[in-house]
Amino acid sequence: MSKRDYYEVLNVPRNIDDQQLKSAYRKLALKYHPDRNPNDKSAEEHFKEAAEAYAVLADPDKRARYDQFGHAGIGGASGSTGFDPAIFSDFNDIFGGAGDFFGFGDLFGGGRRGSARRGADLRYDLEIPFEEAAVGTETTLQIPREETCKDCSGSGSAAGSSPETCPQCQGRGQVHYQQGFLTVGQTCGRCRGHGKIIVTPCPTCHGKGHTQQQRKITVKVPPGIATGQRLRLHGEGEHGGAGSKPGDLYVVIHVQEHPFFHRDGDDLWCEVPVTYPTLVLGGKISVPTMNGNEQLDVPKGTKADARFRVRGKGLPNVSGGGQGNLYVAVRVEIPTKVSLEQKSLIEELDKTMPQKSFGPSERRGSADQTDRPFFDRVKDIFG
Repeated sequence: MSKRDYYEVLNVPRNIDDQQLKSAYRKLALKYHPDRNPNDKSAEEHFKEAAEAYAVLADPDKRARYDQFGHAGIGGASGSTGFDPAIFSDFNDIFGGAGDFFGFGDLFGGGRRGSARRGADLRYDLEIPFEEAAVGTETTLQIPREETCKDCSGSGSAAGSSPETCPQCQGRGQVHYQQGFLTVGQTCGRCRGHGKIIVTPCPTCHGKGHTQQQRKITVKVPPGIATGQRLRLHGEGEHGGAGSKPGDLYVVIHVQEHPFFHRDGDDLWCEVPVTYPTLVLGGKISVPTMNGNEQLDVPKGTKADARFRVRGKGLPNVSGGGQGNLYVAVRVEIPTKVSLEQKSLIEELDKTMPQKSFGPSERRGSADQTDRPFFDRVKDIFG
């Protein structure tokens, strides 16, 4: 049976560029891959046909000969170029990560031998007082982690010896076998893909190349940090194996509650008791802040629950974006014990205050509701 035109197989024009050619092939390979079409001979043939077409058109020399002479230029009019697994050596590049999903690296023997994986990341939960979160602090952590064995420098072999080539995979890190028209590669079970085996293990790490150690790390906590935020320390995670990078350490912050201040972002809130005379006549009160007391002016006639803003007396922004504010809510301070003189004065004051009880003299719809006694206004609202 005569072969189909390679451009027709990939459904592309003859002037297609390399990137578009790769994209077109990728779509067909994903569509007809055997893993997606188990026991489908037709899909298998399409997959094989597309691979063969791409192997020719992706090679500039072969494509030039094919464009000039057709199939005869690359293997004869009735011949076959055959299926060459080598065209999948760049499969992961073609599939941009999809190769990992389908296991193309192992399937076509394209996996990297002995590739060391990056070390694992570590997490440390650090609790700090509210005051330290406000001004910043520096602390030393003791982190248990895997580190390169000092006695064998991470090789895993005892002194005077070295890893030897794996006899099962001959140092390739993979073993191959034929499965239908595919050459299948699997990680070598003897050396676990490293291509080397430890004959005489290091007595300290027992051939692992790393040991459990307690490492002291100094951490600088910036001012203004909040609960849930984390600090990333590059390279302070687990050992990554020979030739690879260690992981990172993430320090997750937990800020203790403050007995007086409540935090809202970079702003602070608090309540300050104020005497009734101060609310009526006005005056100054002392307000605590994170760095000393501040004098706050209370205007005369201030109502209970009034709120005041003290600019720049909140917390610093952890990213360096300025300072939050302090919001002060005043609360009427009711004394539980009074002297005889104080009691007498309060009674005299009480006689001069407006009527407090509900009475028929006050009617709904009064022109000035704000001057009416509180309980009368409540009666008007609720009946």
